Amino acid sequence: MVDIEVQIPSAFDPFADVEQDSGSGAGVKEYVHIRIQQRNGRKSLTTVQGLKKELSYEKILKDLKKEFCCNGTVVQDKELGKVIQLQGDQRKNVSAFLSRAGIVKKDQIKIHGF
Repeated sequence: MVDIEVQIPSAFDPFADVEQDSGSGAGVKEYVHIRIQQRNGRKSLTTVQGLKKELSYEKILKDLKKEFCCNGTVVQDKELGKVIQLQGDQRKNVSAFLSRAGIVKKDQIKIHGF
């Protein structure tokens, strides 16, 4: 007798490997939002939210303040979690810093305002 191997075709799932890689869910991107808030006159605040919770916000803030020569703070918000606030319009600077430091990828950053 002859042994013949028979392969039964099964349905191909193109997202099967993606679901195994990411534990949070397939197709869900976690964005870092960089916004500007207008204060009085020419004064403004830059806010950064959506960073991973395991990162040290204080160390990131310290490096941002030193790099851009501005003041800032970490604020605990009930809905948004920890938010970094910086004085002035630092949106493009913060975006370049976060991608250059390897904290987030450039396609995960959303810049809002004006």
